[in-house]
Amino acid sequence: MEQGAAREEGKEEGLIEFYDSFKDMFEFFCKNTTIHGTIRLVCSGSNRMKTAFWTLLLLASFGMLYWQFALMFSQYWAYPVVLTMSMHSEPKMFPAITICNLDPYRFELVSEHLVQLDRMAEESITFLYGINTSARLFHMNDGNIRVKDLSSMGNLSRSSFKLSQNFSLLRTTDLRSGKRHSSVGFRLCNATGGNCFYKTYSSGMDAILEWYRFHYMNIMSQLPVIINISDHEEQIEDMVYSCQYDGEPCRPSDYVHFHHPVFGSCYTFNSKGTDPFWTATKPGIPYGLSLILRAEQKDHIPLLSTVAGVKVMIHNHNQTPFLEHEGFDIRPGIATTIGIQQDEVNRLGGNYGKCTTNGDDVDVKLLYNNSYTLQACLHSCFQHIMVQKCGCGYYYYPLPPGAEYCDYNKQPAWGHCFYQLYNRLRNHHLNCFDQCPKPCRESLYKVSAGTAKWPSAKSQDWVRQALRHQNGYNSTSNRRDIAKVTIFYQQLNYQSVNESPLLSENLLLSSMGSQWSLWFGSSVLSVVEMFELLIDTLVLSLLFCYQRLRSKKTLRVAHTATVPSVSLALENYRVVQEEAGKGEDSAQGPPSGVAVAGASSGDLHLHPPSSKVGMAESCPEVVLGGFRDTQDSSLGGELKS
Repeated sequence: MEQGAAREEGKEEGLIEFYDSFKDMFEFFCKNTTIHGTIRLVCSGSNRMKTAFWTLLLLASFGMLYWQFALMFSQYWAYPVVLTMSMHSEPKMFPAITICNLDPYRFELVSEHLVQLDRMAEESITFLYGINTSARLFHMNDGNIRVKDLSSMGNLSRSSFKLSQNFSLLRTTDLRSGKRHSSVGFRLCNATGGNCFYKTYSSGMDAILEWYRFHYMNIMSQLPVIINISDHEEQIEDMVYSCQYDGEPCRPSDYVHFHHPVFGSCYTFNSKGTDPFWTATKPGIPYGLSLILRAEQKDHIPLLSTVAGVKVMIHNHNQTPFLEHEGFDIRPGIATTIGIQQDEVNRLGGNYGKCTTNGDDVDVKLLYNNSYTLQACLHSCFQHIMVQKCGCGYYYYPLPPGAEYCDYNKQPAWGHCFYQLYNRLRNHHLNCFDQCPKPCRESLYKVSAGTAKWPSAKSQDWVRQALRHQNGYNSTSNRRDIAKVTIFYQQLNYQSVNESPLLSENLLLSSMGSQWSLWFGSSVLSVVEMFELLIDTLVLSLLFCYQRLRSKKTLRVAHTATVPSVSLALENYRVVQEEAGKGEDSAQGPPSGVAVAGASSGDLHLHPPSSKVGMAESCPEVVLGGFRDTQDSSLGGELKS
């Protein structure tokens, strides 16, 4: 007892604790850890029912804790976002404004084909509805827009193209729900003629417009890809009678001109957004953009567009205006006021959503020279697929290098190919929507409009006189060929919508700590204690395995000797040494009947006397310990480590 107490007093904690057994290690952990409830496993050791109860309770707490951890990590790896809105008020740049006169050019190079197409449309409408439209709809003015220097166009000539008669308008009927339904369309076939379908519409007007556009694209494909619009005689004064911004007249450098095959002559004001002249400092109608526009239809193609007036679109700077998707119409004889409100959207991107900063990381090569937009990417993607699948490009979109626009004289089946691809794009079956992410940052404009009759009955005479003297306005109609539009900021406040992680790393760690404290009432240091227990368990297991292998090796050596011997066991961690030659013990020999012998290998063996050879029970148990002293009464002597 005294020696045991001495051993406890002289015991010091080492870098790695070597316990006598796993039980001792577990008891030490339960008594000293900061995890609540574990000490009950030791204190209730004499009561098995309580021990079992606390064991189940701790296991259930661990299960609930890690179930909550699994839920949190599954939510974190889903990368949800939350939208935060904030209001900002500061001077900002006026948006880009695009206007079109809905009066596309009748180019001289294709004017004869357009006349033929008008006659085909007249015959088709007469066939379908019995209406004679030749005197009212299909006419040509002599003031056509002409392309200069036609000799430089190479082999392009009016006689090289012929309108196809294989796409006539037809009326079809089918039975649906016991009722007969009529539709109008035209037939499209592949190159072999074996796969055909009807492009039909329930509305005859929609069918005629689509049929006309299909032929119109084939005709316009005869024009050169790039036409110098500045060579044409029309100037901005022919469309814009008056232009003022913030009370100041517009300058020639404030707009750029381009031609749209459907919407006609177009002008974009403040396209770059870098001129300080267009900085908006005050909200309200007097500080916006005010335009008086010509809305007459001198060269109007009636079956290309059934709308009369002006097309207007408000968009970001350096952005291609897609008027067919986002524009709105201004009526002639009407004063329209358009108030705009800006919203700014900022997306996170990365794991939280697919978006792009400037389009450089997008697989689709843009065919537009302006900044990245979703529509520009979708159109470019579709055009690339169109060229790859159909062998030619869609006329309304720019061409990739080396490609040409579709012409049914050269590619008779391109219509069949195009409409099938377009239906797949519309139904999201093409991968364009996967390849074209949204911009990570974009500005959106909300529009509210108001209209009034302009000019009024009492003011129209002097307004027309003023326009006649200033701009050469010579119309005698009653407000049917002019329109006024004013675009202004309703307020300079703009709303910013920002995406932020719903569960960030800091919030995840905080939630995990809360759950850990809820179920065990401990901190992060308790986790370190558990790792320490795990390391101690691993080291102790390795030591036990090593000692067991060493014991087996010693036993094999002992079995090969002529006299049976017992190896000193390592399992009890004690060393028996004979203190020969020290003090009084040096005169004492080994106990009666026991001889201590040393082997060259360093192992100690006990040899019984010859009279007791073969009697295993007469051999005392001798163990080896390396950490504390002990007294072996069987040997009758004092053994020290």
